[in-house]
Amino acid sequence: MSTSMYGTGRTAQAAASEIVQRIAKGEWTSSEVLEAYIARSAIAQAKVNFLYEDARKQAKELDAEFASTKTLRGPFHGVPVSVKDNYQIEGYDATIGFTAWANNPGKKDACVVAQLRPAGAIIFVKTNVPQTMLAFECSNPLWGRTTNPWNNKYTCGGSSGREGALLAMDGSALGIGSDIGGSLRIPASYCGVYSLKPTAERVSFIGTQAVRPGFEVIRSSHGSLARTVNCSAKLSLAKKDSSHQNVPMPYHAVELPSKLRFGYYLSDGMMESSPACKRAVLETVSALRKQGHQCIEFTSPLNASAMEVFLGLASSDGYKKMLSHLDSDPMASLNLFLVTLGPRLPSFVRKLACWIAKMFLGDSLFPRFFSLAREKSVLEFTDFTDQRNKVAAAWYEQISVWDKYGFDGIIAPVQSLPVIPHGGATYLSVLAAATITYNVIDSPVGTIPVTRVNPDTDNLSTDFVVGASGRSKMFETHMYLGKNPVYDPKAMEGIPVGVQLVGKKWEDENVLAMMHVVDAALGPRGFGLGSWEPIKTVSI
Repeated sequence: MSTSMYGTGRTAQAAASEIVQRIAKGEWTSSEVLEAYIARSAIAQAKVNFLYEDARKQAKELDAEFASTKTLRGPFHGVPVSVKDNYQIEGYDATIGFTAWANNPGKKDACVVAQLRPAGAIIFVKTNVPQTMLAFECSNPLWGRTTNPWNNKYTCGGSSGREGALLAMDGSALGIGSDIGGSLRIPASYCGVYSLKPTAERVSFIGTQAVRPGFEVIRSSHGSLARTVNCSAKLSLAKKDSSHQNVPMPYHAVELPSKLRFGYYLSDGMMESSPACKRAVLETVSALRKQGHQCIEFTSPLNASAMEVFLGLASSDGYKKMLSHLDSDPMASLNLFLVTLGPRLPSFVRKLACWIAKMFLGDSLFPRFFSLAREKSVLEFTDFTDQRNKVAAAWYEQISVWDKYGFDGIIAPVQSLPVIPHGGATYLSVLAAATITYNVIDSPVGTIPVTRVNPDTDNLSTDFVVGASGRSKMFETHMYLGKNPVYDPKAMEGIPVGVQLVGKKWEDENVLAMMHVVDAALGPRGFGLGSWEPIKTVSI
């Protein structure tokens, strides 16, 4: 292989499956492939923790083994894999952006990493996350800020943000990340790649670094990001960990009906979705209908209730445990300060803010959420846990979304906006409600890139009214109105927009199979291998 191909040629633009096939045929070696991705990650200017020397050693071992046996070690033989920073890797830090956690290398590989290595995967970088990981931007005092690969004026998303950006830039063949409120799906949509958020207990969490160990009422999901729909989390779904913490449900192939029945909605009911995000859903629906699948619009009534549960539980200790890890670090953004402000306010100040928002600003949704941002007693905590269970049960029983309509899957926006600028989450963290719903319900969800923001088609309608139908007037005003609205289709031109594909709990394989159906229906659309080109830097 010519060194001129490193980083910019065919190797770095090959899917994981093609990499394995070419190594098996003797056309490429693991070392050559690794060098291509090392070069590409440098082009991407990645905010990553490099594991290059250990990776090169493993690649040489794989090459020597294959030369001797002519047998692949496993299904990921020679595939360079990037891993989110919260996964422990023996000999390397898992700082998640805290300087106090630097220079404390892991003693043992996380379970997911330990499963990948025997399958032949080469772990070659760890990737950047937001401070505390409670954000869908990507910045911290230790590693700095990661920007969107298509426009550096905007964020790449989070908390698996650098994974999404690196994959979009062909800087990795496969990425591993986690999701407790949208952390796989938001970066996938912002950056234009695919992701799978499995049912929480299908993939082991053992060996991951957490800011609040023991917080189990909303379980983190561990899945993958990739440049094609074919690169999925099958390997991890097939394995159980040594601590027997995940459900012993091996991966199994499924056969879908030839014609499927999808539900879809255009808005989460709390904020009006932008024209670009609505168009992504409608283009997906149109493509599926052309293939003979049924698509039925419905209203999802549980999003606000799920958000209440999430906020009530997440703030139950006043964020004390999470913030204790900051040590001497400054808060990386005003976003973290404001998100954690509620519990630090006196009760009367919090109540006053809610009253003003409702009485003078005409917003009943903001006080509904902000009033929950406080410390809870044990009794309140168990009440919120019970409410979580009721919301999850209602999704299947009372509202009976699946049985009432007979849906195989649901198509939904990832967020109300296609992307946010740096610092945008400061006032719009509530946008995560669109993904948080499926963490509370614990549904498996795939993310599929659909389209890009187009200023010719995605302008806000002239008859748009903020706060209509009980939506948040405060949030929508910030999103769409004023001199500098966050939603600006001209400035956002070319930014990817994806959709969520939701399945029933435990039916992860069905979601994977439906992702293939949706991707095929949409057809070629400028995403995937080799689609990224260096962008002109925007001053920020």
